[in-house]
Amino acid sequence: SYRLIMVIKNWHNFVQTKDASILDDLLSENIIFYSPVVHSPQIGISITKKYLIAASGVLFNNTFKYINEIHNKHYAICEFECELNGIYINGVDIIKWKKHKITSFKVMVRPLKSILLLKEKMSEILIKD
Repeated sequence: SYRLIMVIKNWHNFVQTKDASILDDLLSENIIFYSPVVHSPQIGISITKKYLIAASGVLFNNTFKYINEIHNKHYAICEFECELNGIYINGVDIIKWKKHKITSFKVMVRPLKSILLLKEKMSEILIKD
């Protein structure tokens, strides 16, 4: 559907450009963000933007790519891989939306070594804020 294409197209646009202003139109005000390294869900556009911008700085390097995507009317599951400090990272973004706004964004990552590296790198960025 048109909405599906726009939401995912806009998300990919953010991934490619790292233009944070794209997130303003893409994320729902009450979005719930599920981090692979933080126990409790993060609620709201402000904190979610912080996490996604930090992640873009850490993950979206020249090795980052989506290798598989599955969509339906309100969900997309996007599998990605990249390399960071010589460590292979494989993960899945589970994106849920209503109308044209993302309402839930869940990130799952493997293997353990990559989760620990991601936690360390993300903390360095988020603590500065």
